[in-house]
Amino acid sequence: MTTTLLTRARTRFPSAALVAAGLAAGFGIAQGTGVRALGGAVFALGGLAAAALWVQRRGWAVALGLGALYVGAFVLAHVLALGAGLPAWLAVGGVTIAAAGVTAAVADRPEAA
Repeated sequence: MTTTLLTRARTRFPSAALVAAGLAAGFGIAQGTGVRALGGAVFALGGLAAAALWVQRRGWAVALGLGALYVGAFVLAHVLALGAGLPAWLAVGGVTIAAAGVTAAVADRPEAA
């Protein structure tokens, strides 16, 4: 293995994991502590960390699109839970799976050689 391959292998952290953690852990912390701002901070940090990877890997256009998806998933979870009456964890789980899946397909796939 060359140094380039080793470096690339170490730096391919999946941004989808940050999306999933930001949405699910943000909700869990807000729910568990009762401090919505703390959950929002976790949500924001997850999104910012993922966005840094998106810009590096795919550029600003993709990063802005995935950022809109991330925020849209957050809003949709609220709409599903509060408006449609779904249990909160089900709403958050559904949007988290969808957002992380799209992120994995768009930003985490290896680049064509």
